[in-house]
Amino acid sequence: MITSIEPGVYRPGLWGVRIENLALAVPVDTPEHGAFGEMLGFETLTLCPIDTRCLDTTLLRHDEIGWLNDYHATVRTRLLPLVTGEARAWLLARTEPLGV
Repeated sequence: MITSIEPGVYRPGLWGVRIENLALAVPVDTPEHGAFGEMLGFETLTLCPIDTRCLDTTLLRHDEIGWLNDYHATVRTRLLPLVTGEARAWLLARTEPLGV
């Protein structure tokens, strides 16, 4: 099954921001697997950098920064072989890890 993950924030009458990724539900192995049955996780299908220029990183927890850095590492790994020149430079700049 494919689903969309769409966290967002909306200011009524002003503006809104939403990040939208498509994700595939996939079986995952967990220590509790036997006790609770099959568990599912998500494999991200949409690979586009998240614009970090508008983030106030002081409001993010370490695990949230870690998630974003891991996501951007995946975007780099999967997309870099497909782009050259200015597109490659843009992708490298937009997927730089955030400091923790």
